Order: sequence, then structure tokens, then C-alpha cells
Amino acid sequence: MIPSRRRRMRSRAGYWAASLLFVFVSVFPLVYAVSSSLKQGAALFSPALWPAAPTLDNYRSVFADQPFAANLLNSVFVAATVVTLSLGLSLMAAWALARVSFRGRGTLLMVILATSMFPQVAVLSGMFELVRAFGLYDTLGALIVADLLLTLPFTVWVLVTFMRQLPRELEEAAAMDGVGVFTLVFRVFVPLLWPALVATGLLAFVAAWNEFLFALTFTLSNEVHTVPVAIALISTASGFELPWGRIMAASVVVTLPLVALVVYFQRRIVAGLAAGAIKG
Repeated sequence: MIPSRRRRMRSRAGYWAASLLFVFVSVFPLVYAVSSSLKQGAALFSPALWPAAPTLDNYRSVFADQPFAANLLNSVFVAATVVTLSLGLSLMAAWALARVSFRGRGTLLMVILATSMFPQVAVLSGMFELVRAFGLYDTLGALIVADLLLTLPFTVWVLVTFMRQLPRELEEAAAMDGVGVFTLVFRVFVPLLWPALVATGLLAFVAAWNEFLFALTFTLSNEVHTVPVAIALISTASGFELPWGRIMAASVVVTLPLVALVVYFQRRIVAGLAAGAIKG
């Protein structure tokens, strides 16, 4: 009994130690960014985690010296549009790949999965020619088209897994009632897939929000840039002096919306990921 109790105590102590280490590694970068964003001058080199005289000048400078508010709106618009299009197209594709039997379905799924494995650099030149041919260079439309290349394969693959778990009886009952494909997918399946859609959509939103290479290549005007490019331009516009406080302030402003989304949808995210691990 005593050795067993000791093993349980060691196991519990190891669990709490690992949990605390995970929390520290996850939270410390954000705490450090917030702390640095409230410092200026020599205080940036102080080892103190919290500044002795916190200031919001870095935040004011970020919005005053460049169109950072417009850059934020650009990122919101691009990410929201990409998520909406990705989920809408992925739902139809997932229904066809998961519920309709046709020749080459497995091969097509493998091609979709392989598409997501290509690095961005490998497709950059081809995407540039496509964007230029459509006359979308230096517009938000170019970023929407490019980001769909990143999010669509992932969302299709994930939603196919969830779609396969739905009972066939729903489809048969809908067919007997004369329900069309769009009504079946968006009125019958979507309520059942809501946790999966939230989890998948949030991951797609993060990917589009943080995308940098396409945004840097396909946009030229400061007013069209998204926030990752705007933050990079803060460092390049200051010459040899790195404005660390302003960079941290901009990073905090960019990170907070993602943190808020994850906190707000955390239950649905967990439910969606857990549902994907259960065989229906």
C-alpha cells in the first residue's frame, strides 16, 4: 500500500510540475511582450519583469506613426473572408468526399493532403503570376486568394473526418423528404458540425491572421498591408535603432484578438477536437 501511495504522489507531483512548466512556457512570452511594450529607453534593458514607470507611449506611437489601425482592419477582413470561404467550400467538398462514392476519391484526398505540405516559397512564383493575371496585385483580394491556398486543404481534410461520423439515417430521411444537397449540408449537417466548424475555423483564422510571406509579396502600399507586414516595417523604418518597445506594443495589439477568440470559443474548440477523436 505504501509503495503504491508513493507512486501516486510522485505521479501527481510530476503532473503538476509538468503543468506548471507548460503554463510558464506558454504565458511568459506574452507577459514579457506586455512588460516590454510598457517600457521606454534604458528601461527596456532592465531585468525587472514589470517596469517601474509604465507608459503607453509605445502604443500611441504605433498608431500615430503609421496606418496601423487600417492594417488591423485589413487583417480582420482578410482572415474573416478566408475563413468564411474556406468553411463554405470545405463543407461542400467534405460532403462529396465523405458521403458520395466515386472513382478516385482516395487519390483526390491524398492530393488535397499533399497540397498542404508544399512550403509557401515553392508556390510563391506561381501565385504571383496568378495574382498578376487577375489584376489583384496590391489589393486585399490577392491575400484572400493566396491564403485560401493555405487554409482550404486543411479545412477540407478535417471536415471530411467529421462528416464521415454523421449517421447515414439523416441523409436517407432528408432524401425521402426531397431535401436538396445545399439544404442537407447547411441546414442539417452544419448544426451537428458546429463544434468542428468552430475549431477548424479558428485554426484557419490564425493561419490567415499570421500569414506573412504572401502578404509581403503581394502588397506594396502601407494602407493595404496586414499586421505581420506592418510590424516588420516598424523595424526596417527605424534604421539601425531597433524600436523594441513599439514592436512589442504592436505584437500585443495583434495577439490580444487571438487570445480573446480562443478564450471565448474554448469550450467549442475542445468539444470539436474531442469529437474528431471519437469514432461515430
